[in-house]
Amino acid sequence: MEKKVLTTPIKPEDLENIKAGDIIYLTGHITTCRDVAHRRVVEYGRELPVNVRDGAILHAGPIVRKIEDGDQEKYEMVSVGPTTSMRMEKFEYEFVKTTGVRLIVGKGGMGPETQRACTEFKALHLVFPAGNAVLAATEVEEIEDANWKELGMPETLWTCRVKEFGPLIVSIDTHGNNWFEQKKVEYNATKEKVYEEICKHVSFIK
Repeated sequence: MEKKVLTTPIKPEDLENIKAGDIIYLTGHITTCRDVAHRRVVEYGRELPVNVRDGAILHAGPIVRKIEDGDQEKYEMVSVGPTTSMRMEKFEYEFVKTTGVRLIVGKGGMGPETQRACTEFKALHLVFPAGNAVLAATEVEEIEDANWKELGMPETLWTCRVKEFGPLIVSIDTHGNNWFEQKKVEYNATKEKVYEEICKHVSFIK
């Protein structure tokens, strides 16, 4: 199967045929953006100091190392594991509406407000599989910018140039299909039957 790679900037039509459950990769730029940044934009009306329109954000609190490069302030990515996306659920609709971001990458599923944002503004929520923070760091070619550093390392907006960043599982597509919610329905429909089958094989256990 051909690898699906999206490259920033991303147009709405690039996302039209991507479905919940698909696996994609990202080349271009992605900016780490988590709790405090969402709160600043949505609750306090502050402008994000980096332009993510038609771009990508990553719900993550990375480990970053400062490196010596003459008089320039340079950083390298050590580890960048995704953080739980659901914490941003209450902000995500307004955040997407305000910033015009196309890809939201994180851990775990998101809810109806994010579904609404993805449908109305043509965006995707994607999941980077947990436990792969060091792998993700190897897919960061360079940290090109750092904003809001006063928030500390985890909350700083680290803008990264990436190549085939992924695998990214599509959690919510532009049609509002929610992969995690679909899997919950499938699980609930089969769990009793599976439970009964398991019990047949372990009935000797008292």
